[in-house]
Amino acid sequence: MSNRRIKLEICAASPEDCAAAEQGGADRLEVNCALMLGGLTPSLGCLRESRAAVRIPIIVMIRPRAGGFCYSATEFAVMQRGAEIALAEGANGIAFGILTPAGTIDLERCRRIVKLAAGRQVVFHRAFDVVPEPLVALEQLIDLGVTRVMTSGQEASAYNRAANIACYIRRTAGRIEVLPAGGINRFTVADVVNRTGCDQVHASLRTASMDRSVAACPQFPFGGTLKPPEDEFTVTDSGAVASLRRAIG
Repeated sequence: MSNRRIKLEICAASPEDCAAAEQGGADRLEVNCALMLGGLTPSLGCLRESRAAVRIPIIVMIRPRAGGFCYSATEFAVMQRGAEIALAEGANGIAFGILTPAGTIDLERCRRIVKLAAGRQVVFHRAFDVVPEPLVALEQLIDLGVTRVMTSGQEASAYNRAANIACYIRRTAGRIEVLPAGGINRFTVADVVNRTGCDQVHASLRTASMDRSVAACPQFPFGGTLKPPEDEFTVTDSGAVASLRRAIG
């Protein structure tokens, strides 16, 4: 790994996560809720308390539902309102992704979100990883004025498709930031950085935490198809963040 400092972004789902990530050495946060669903727009309360908890930059996820990235007119209106609220509450930027039914970039709607951000950071999230022509999509995002694109190289993990990410970085030549994400931890990060030539990475470093309030009736599932354990949830692991920070310098 080179001697340059690699910027570390951590995915967080609560003010406690944000504080743990900052303590571990994170440079930037992406704040979501429902991480098991890939991350959705956090509540206003979460956003306000997260902003109050840390000094480092916060990027807020703007995603109204799980299950794809092609939205109805009502869902798009919700996204616009969510972006307005997040930026008004002190977010340094927003992360979003909007596709057409064919899986291509929805240029008109993305243009409206970028304009709404009014110069603050705009991140196109991993919806990018399902577009049929990624190099075309990159040029479109550059033309739209998007700050950064998050990608695993169109694979489950950045480690598996580091060659694709390296191609994106070379192709864009600094015209847009490329943020490797997916499966990045202290065991994989050095390889991803070395093979891609990236200057930043995104990681979700979670550990289990317990809530015993449901112990008397563990047979009741409150979730849907996923059915996670009712007495367990995940939180950001500050120690894992610190380990990753040491690994990338």
